[in-house]
Amino acid sequence: MDLLQPIIKPYAWGSRDALARLQGRNTPSAGPEAELWMGAHPSGAAGTARGGQAMTLLDVVAEDPHRELGAACVRQFGGRLPFLLKVLAAEQPLSIQVHPDREQARSAFTAQQAEGGGGPYADDWPKPELLYTLSRFEVLAGFRDREEAAHLLENLEVDGLRPVIGLLRAGTDGQALSEALRAVLERTPDERAPLVSAVVAACRRLAGTTGSGSHAAAYAAVERMSRHHPEDLGLVASLLLNHRVLEPGTALFMPAGALHAYLHGVGLELLANSDNVLRAGLTAKEVNVAELLRTTDPTVRVPVVTPTEVAGPGPTWLYDCPAREFALYRTELDGSGGPLVPTAGPRIAFCAQGSARLSTGDAEQLRLGAGDSCFLPASDEDVLVEGRGTLFVAAVGLSPDEPASLVRGSLPH
Repeated sequence: MDLLQPIIKPYAWGSRDALARLQGRNTPSAGPEAELWMGAHPSGAAGTARGGQAMTLLDVVAEDPHRELGAACVRQFGGRLPFLLKVLAAEQPLSIQVHPDREQARSAFTAQQAEGGGGPYADDWPKPELLYTLSRFEVLAGFRDREEAAHLLENLEVDGLRPVIGLLRAGTDGQALSEALRAVLERTPDERAPLVSAVVAACRRLAGTTGSGSHAAAYAAVERMSRHHPEDLGLVASLLLNHRVLEPGTALFMPAGALHAYLHGVGLELLANSDNVLRAGLTAKEVNVAELLRTTDPTVRVPVVTPTEVAGPGPTWLYDCPAREFALYRTELDGSGGPLVPTAGPRIAFCAQGSARLSTGDAEQLRLGAGDSCFLPASDEDVLVEGRGTLFVAAVGLSPDEPASLVRGSLPH
């Protein structure tokens, strides 16, 4: 067991109190703190210590992948910890973005490297994501129905949107939504500012009216986002996407190809160990429209994950989703204690509140307070945990031939 020193990413959209409060530090922090990384990604590997020597988790895994990850994980993913666990604290909107699937990432990164490197792909891995909300969380997640999107844009009464509305009404579902997104993002520099200004003004006008119905919140979101990203075409593109406010304790799976943005809130994010991001807007970074459209699939839906209760050291739930790189477990420690779930493979445990004490058969002990995390290598198979609080454990995903009832000890019927 290795206590982790997570990496804080100080992106401008982060909060100055959420992560500091979680870790018991003074607030406000000196600057924005956006993400707490608990993993072995090259651009932000968590620190730890082995034998009194300071190391990163990336170094630990590289020294002995079979011991740290286990033979099955190494066979499937090579010598790479396949998942990355984060706490995300969004005070301002993140970019509208999409992530590739495994084959898209592999082929695009290989082609990029053959051309000398440099480009939108950071690695050859996919980046599916699971978001577990620790607070109310506002998101844009997947495309609206095309007729609903056309109706929402039509209500704005902005002349510059007429071609977009026409594309939505004329085509088939996926093709029409893709072409509508292209028509928004490929506006010339001279067209951009007048269109965005007119759309923001119309959204401001409609946000507080009863006639806007269920779309009032989406209009209001555009007006709020415009304070941080004026003249950004992503403000217009956001209206093509489903706007949702998730209650605490909701888990949302973001598949490859799903266009999305996290707007505001604090959540636990579990994702494949990749940094591949293609952006559509709400950003000062590059927007590669051609590659974005090639990667985005407007027919992909973003589901809420229904947890499955499994046996554990307290009430325990598995948030399994169709990503072989990861699965998330949540245990509400109630003082009874028992074997840590899951029992096998590389794991990262994170204490969201309260405290937990972990121990192994050789009497090694580790205490986690709120905001603390640790890495458990595959070689640590008999880990006991007790305490009172909320403990999350990130692990490798279930393979199709390994149902939860066989590998994780589901509750008896």
